[in-house]
Amino acid sequence: MPIAGAVPLTHLGVIHARGADATKFLQGQLTNDVAGLGPNEARLAGFCSAKGRLQASFIVWKAADDDVFLACSADLLAPTLKRLSMFVLRAQCKLSDASAEVRLVGVVGPAAEALIAGSRPWTLRDVEGGSVLRLPHVAGNARCMRIASSPDNPADAHEIEIPLDHWRWLEVQSGVPTIESATVDRFVPQMLNYELIGGVDFQKGCYPGQEVVARSQYRGTIKRRMFLFDADAPMRPGIEVFHPDDADQPAGLVVNGAPHPQQGWSALIEAKIVAVDSGILHLGSIDGPPLRPAALPYALT
Repeated sequence: MPIAGAVPLTHLGVIHARGADATKFLQGQLTNDVAGLGPNEARLAGFCSAKGRLQASFIVWKAADDDVFLACSADLLAPTLKRLSMFVLRAQCKLSDASAEVRLVGVVGPAAEALIAGSRPWTLRDVEGGSVLRLPHVAGNARCMRIASSPDNPADAHEIEIPLDHWRWLEVQSGVPTIESATVDRFVPQMLNYELIGGVDFQKGCYPGQEVVARSQYRGTIKRRMFLFDADAPMRPGIEVFHPDDADQPAGLVVNGAPHPQQGWSALIEAKIVAVDSGILHLGSIDGPPLRPAALPYALT
């Protein structure tokens, strides 16, 4: 479905890590390799509890080794900033909320194609007033995220503004999840396909929950995955889904959802693999609206 325009990404916030130990500190906290992150790329990363459950998810990029930015769900920024700050201790790293200084704008369609021409997904390029991060194409639409160095930068003012829900629907279709307040501490990264989309580096050093995440990977104990579904009812984060074979026990949970630009809703839903393979899931209860499976843009392994 063609979508074209731009929208301020007000559902995201930005944490700024500054100081001589900024990269080293984040390397010891996140699921992905921050030390190896180049100046012209971004990476997905998670922040886990000691039990390996995701507390937040990020898009991470660097201005320099001592100047790192992390975009996360706005409703989790304050508690995530507080929790990360608890681990700084003697490290030369200052964490702050940079949402007011760094403006994120989503661009879709021909304007995005012009901005990212020739670049690979998750690469950054400098443009007037900031930089542009190329995101994977979704449903035939080119996408990028403008990272403006000033909240008043007018560089995207000529674009038609699209509803934020349209952008969020594209996020759902991309199969890249975002931890929101309703889903904190619910998932090991693999339950959200995080290692399949480049959000986990199994070769890097330790971080909170690393042993649990590695054990899930190498012992083959992954019995739950994230899938894409459509439905005719609102699918919001934290709503449980049910399978006819077990009406009392939820088979999964909505991770992210957004209304379809034309009709209905789409959602990323974490669920038991066996339940998805053996019948129709229902939203909210066994008598709730049925979920229609849709195709993710990558293969589940």
